Amino acid sequence: MSETTQDGKVAVTDRPSPDDGMTAAELAAKYGLSVSGARPGLVEYVRQLWGRRHFIVAFSQAKLTAQYSQAKLGQLWQVATPLLNALVYFLIFGLILNADRGLSREVYIPFLVTGVFVFTFTQSSVMAGVRAVSGNLGLVRALHFPRASLPISFALQQLQQLLFSMIVLFVVAIGFGSYPSLSWLLIVPVLVLQFLFNTGLALIFARAGAKTPDLAQLMPFVMRTWMYASGVMFSIRAMLADHPAWIADVLQWNPAAVYMDLMRFALIDGYGSEHLPPHVWAVACGWAVVVAFGGFVYFWKAEERYGRG
Repeated sequence: MSETTQDGKVAVTDRPSPDDGMTAAELAAKYGLSVSGARPGLVEYVRQLWGRRHFIVAFSQAKLTAQYSQAKLGQLWQVATPLLNALVYFLIFGLILNADRGLSREVYIPFLVTGVFVFTFTQSSVMAGVRAVSGNLGLVRALHFPRASLPISFALQQLQQLLFSMIVLFVVAIGFGSYPSLSWLLIVPVLVLQFLFNTGLALIFARAGAKTPDLAQLMPFVMRTWMYASGVMFSIRAMLADHPAWIADVLQWNPAAVYMDLMRFALIDGYGSEHLPPHVWAVACGWAVVVAFGGFVYFWKAEERYGRG
């Protein structure tokens, strides 16, 4: 600071600044500064996500459109791929291995197609979640937005794909004698619960995949094992009739099997409640809430680390 003396000369004097002696944290608090890229609180993070809802929907739709943009059949592959998988499983498990035991042919074919479509929904959500952050590093590093937008948008993309495929699933069910009834209304809560569960899984594996990109190479083997253990191609109860009952209980309570069984129960006339595990709706809600909330919190805790290093 400068002062003028009696002889007209300017003298420079040092006066203490009111900020002297304050730490960086105290200065930041005083002037309203925050750490760049710091993780917001959980409530604020949810608010930011809600503010990006239009981006999440638009991004999922763009990814869905671009997925088969190079194929001549385009979006028809959304339906053709799971249908071809169902055909292969029917030839191997239905005709060769007689995995349809306990189910009539009129029930087994829609049972199998439903299982393939519903499990593919979960499988695709997980696989897309693994690459949600690691496969979009350019976007993550260039723009500031809640990173959870990416795995959520990928799970939403798979839901849209399943909804498109449901048209074919309805045709298959009707073709084998399961006509629309009040039970079909249960499809809506089943899809909502499975979407919540899938979104939680996508968030969990998005964080894991961001830290360990090689996880994307391992997940196909994990998902294939999960598929065989979930009764996609066979009735768990009928197949394990000669084994201790607790084994069938454990397999039927696994979330993939729970959502498949509920969808089959809603859609197929010959698939009654005797095929469902006890308290199946409570189990379905429990899986959805625990995995969705736990996955969201788990992903949020590493928010400031995505795209760095």
